[in-house]
Amino acid sequence: MSKVIEPRFQAAAEQLRAAGLRTTRQRLVLAEILFGRGHRHVTAESLFNEAAGHGAKLSLATVYNCLHQFTAAGLLRMVTVDAGRAYFDTNLSPHHHFYYEKTGELRDIPESDIAVARLPQAPEGAKIARVDVIVRLQD
Repeated sequence: MSKVIEPRFQAAAEQLRAAGLRTTRQRLVLAEILFGRGHRHVTAESLFNEAAGHGAKLSLATVYNCLHQFTAAGLLRMVTVDAGRAYFDTNLSPHHHFYYEKTGELRDIPESDIAVARLPQAPEGAKIARVDVIVRLQD
């Protein structure tokens, strides 16, 4: 017997299934919030607060777990701005970021706006996956 998915979660369910993830209630709620509003950057805490504002009863640990599962499945990109702060980005296209240090806001920079002149050779047995440039701004 297949599980009946509420109509508002249909797009999220399809996206999760295409990524090879089961459609749990928690994942559906978070995917609908994350992917239903265009490209965005969230922290686990901001997504937790947003989900709570929509009446979702999730623990912060569940939000963290889902974000990491979505990242591992290729649905999100994690952007670490410092040791204590990571954002999850719904924009998977190659791009870079402005980071506003005072407000904590992260904004996209088109890949074509930054030219990396030279990269070091990757260590033996390793391959460069991508280059992330974070331009830190003082507000």
